Amino acid sequence: MKSIRVLDSHTGGEPTRLVLDGGPDLGTGPLAERAARFRTHFDAYRSAIVNEPRGSDTIVGALLVPPDRAGCTLGVIFFNNVGLLGMCGHGTIGLMASLAHLGRIQPGRVAIDTPVGAVSAELHPDGAVSVDNVAAYRQARGVAIDVPGHGTVRGDVAWGGNWFFLVEEHGLPLELAALEALTDFTWRVRQAVNTQGYPAVDHVELFAPSPRAGIACRNFVLCPGKAYDRSPCGTGTSAKLACLAADGKLAEGAAWVQESIIGSTFTGRYRWHDRTKGEIAPTVTGTAHVMAEATLLFDARDPFCWGIRTQP
Repeated sequence: MKSIRVLDSHTGGEPTRLVLDGGPDLGTGPLAERAARFRTHFDAYRSAIVNEPRGSDTIVGALLVPPDRAGCTLGVIFFNNVGLLGMCGHGTIGLMASLAHLGRIQPGRVAIDTPVGAVSAELHPDGAVSVDNVAAYRQARGVAIDVPGHGTVRGDVAWGGNWFFLVEEHGLPLELAALEALTDFTWRVRQAVNTQGYPAVDHVELFAPSPRAGIACRNFVLCPGKAYDRSPCGTGTSAKLACLAADGKLAEGAAWVQESIIGSTFTGRYRWHDRTKGEIAPTVTGTAHVMAEATLLFDARDPFCWGIRTQP
């Protein structure tokens, strides 16, 4: 019987399952190549680790691997219930909290190799984590998309480590009571965005004012698949910062407090990476908590040993 050892955490309510031992051997080379190898040859591992019956559609997996980029201490490949992720902000915060729990890191900065570039994460003495993400930018502003059943929806297309379609005007309340309507709307928006010129977009992010003082806004993020992000989404916050910077709505270094639909918050800041290209260097700060340490068992006689794949 095969086994995989994992450590579970949550960042603002969004879970991360860190694979410590027993994951697939992806060989050596750049992380983008190893991620492609994971996708092509070891997708059953991805499904078994995060999908039911061991997991759920909200869990993001994090596979620790040796780094390839010079100067990086470790490498990580993130994945969820439907595939691999380029980067994951909440997952990186969860990774740092988990490594601190294991005694593998102390407060300070760690350089991390990912399939989309090197990132830097700092563990603060109080347990909070700041992630200096890959460069973020807005690709297109005010794109009009025809969404069946909803008419024209306008939004920005931006990169924050994953591709996002960001919508300000949508007419929906960002409340837990409206989850079904929010999920249906963002699912339809993503399908329309993908067929109308932006096939790489796999996240849809809605915004609304927060009812709480001191918070810039609330968001709702549909992740790849049909799960929503319980956290404010680290790559989504990065994409938002890129749009704010491009529009001159947030000064370099100023704090942007982003709230998730369940009330958890990240604080984002940016500095210009390349003003000519509209690229920013975003920093997202949040807190994660370790929840469980477990050994996953894989019985070849189990018809659902490699997970239940229910997502379209």
